[in-house]
Amino acid sequence: MSPSHSKRNSSNGIDKLDYTSPSPRRPLLQPDAENDSNRHSQDTSYAGSFFEQVAEGIMERDRERLQRDVARWLSFVWAIVNCLCAGSITAYSLYGHLFQSKLHYTQFQVNIVSITAELGMYLPVPAFGYLCDRLGPGWPSCLSGIFFGLGYLLAAFAYKSGPPPSAGGHGWPFGIMVFAFIGVGMGTSCMYLSAVTTCAKNFGRGNAKGIALAVPIAAFGLSGMWQSQVGSRLLYVTNSDGSRGDVNVFHYFLFLGILLLCVGVIGTFALRIMDEEEMIDEAVDELERSGLLAHDQFFTQAANVHGYGTMEPRDLSDSTFDFLQSEAERLKAHAEEEARKKTWLLNEETRRYVSDPTMWWLAGGFFLVTGPGEAFINNLGTIIGTLSPPHSSATTSAATHVSIVALTSTLARLITGTLSDILAPIPPLHQHRRGPDSVANSLVSLPPLEQPRKFTVSRITFLLTFAFILSLGQLLLASGWVQGHTNRFVAVSALIGSGYGALFSLTPIVVSVVWGVENFGTNWGILAMTPAAGATVWGAIYAAVYQRAADNGEPGVEGDADDVLCYGKRCYAPTFWAMAISVWIAMGLWMWAWRGPGGWRRRGVAV
Repeated sequence: MSPSHSKRNSSNGIDKLDYTSPSPRRPLLQPDAENDSNRHSQDTSYAGSFFEQVAEGIMERDRERLQRDVARWLSFVWAIVNCLCAGSITAYSLYGHLFQSKLHYTQFQVNIVSITAELGMYLPVPAFGYLCDRLGPGWPSCLSGIFFGLGYLLAAFAYKSGPPPSAGGHGWPFGIMVFAFIGVGMGTSCMYLSAVTTCAKNFGRGNAKGIALAVPIAAFGLSGMWQSQVGSRLLYVTNSDGSRGDVNVFHYFLFLGILLLCVGVIGTFALRIMDEEEMIDEAVDELERSGLLAHDQFFTQAANVHGYGTMEPRDLSDSTFDFLQSEAERLKAHAEEEARKKTWLLNEETRRYVSDPTMWWLAGGFFLVTGPGEAFINNLGTIIGTLSPPHSSATTSAATHVSIVALTSTLARLITGTLSDILAPIPPLHQHRRGPDSVANSLVSLPPLEQPRKFTVSRITFLLTFAFILSLGQLLLASGWVQGHTNRFVAVSALIGSGYGALFSLTPIVVSVVWGVENFGTNWGILAMTPAAGATVWGAIYAAVYQRAADNGEPGVEGDADDVLCYGKRCYAPTFWAMAISVWIAMGLWMWAWRGPGGWRRRGVAV
């Protein structure tokens, strides 16, 4: 060893004696005195800084989680407020008969106004659902306020102007009222859909999806009840003898227009969907694992871009195939940008939804049931008028039965939503995306993550039960059991209200369970178009039967042939016999979608 090397070891290195025996000059493992305090301070500083950063990270994560939870529940609360106000059209019977007596509209014209409102409410629903899915629920809520405000204000002044020229008056034309109620219908669907979509996406992936959807939908049913009570008890016309008369339609429309405009605008900022990016990522990953997303989709896209789209993969050379495979991976990575990935996923979900035959069976039944329900609610006032002789003292009112329908509808929605969460089978996560090549299908031997319930009742069983309850109310009315006994009409309103309410609670829950919540706004919007056709068909049928009986003055129809009003069983009985049969056909379609070949039960979908 050279002297220089030995010198370096003695001064800067560690000599072997340091390991063999302690030295008074340099104790083993003892730091240098001059650096001891600094090194200890640095060690403490590094450790303290590390744990401080960990603690701050945990606190920040908890703070963000708390903020998301608060925002999620605030959105839920305002969604309920939206729905508590959105169902103003369900109080149509409160003033529909006044269109006849004050504006001299015929029964056909009264039904045209309600039907156009139904068309405005249901036909644009897919577009509004598309906006909810793509832009969030805030913008549709803002649109709803604008539609409501303009619609009700226009209707208020059209009513105040008096009978139209077609009825011998000098008021605004009948078409103005029709146009106004188109806006009311569009505002209804916008406000309702923005609220329900918010709840479905924020809570629809848990085991409380039923009650999370049932509460806002039940609130929608309550809206007609409290608004009709406000109109009949606060905004009424005072009779010459000082008693309370009918609703003051002008003031009532002004009240609704201003209220709903404010609610819709506030919903622009209050309705938010939380953790949507995470939901989209999970859905895309599950589609890839399930086999429903073909593995060669991006490969095909790459082949088309580079001019190999017409060739089969087996005809490509190895080098070309490898090149296209790498290009496919690049395209896939590019597609995972949030905006493009979300759009791609939602388009894929829409395609799968409309190509599913069971959706059309469900939609067909929905059409056959909702039409009779809508026609009954819209014509409550004129139906009540047929039960007692003309000019007799009324023992009940349209406002009372609007409230009965709203109350029973609300209770049915809450009960079915709650019971479906408690008793319905627990669906596996992403069950609607399980294809034949799904990883989940190959793991049948593994125990489930959640133990199945020992006793279950399918949501379709609830749906069929309440549809039958609705048909019972129609049968009681068609049989003439209520004619001359208006006090019995309470049973009809309660039965139809219960069935109607449960239907609108259970059907969107079924849609969320069978086809998921990522594209819920669009999916439910497509299905919700069918009541527009149903309301149109059954509203026209009711008006035709009613008007024919009023015009003909046949035996058994104890009315004046020159009057636009009708009295007697023949004014409505044929319509409600046909409605009951329509509901029974719908029940058969739902059974087929559930248990038929290719139905949900055969596909292993827990509904």
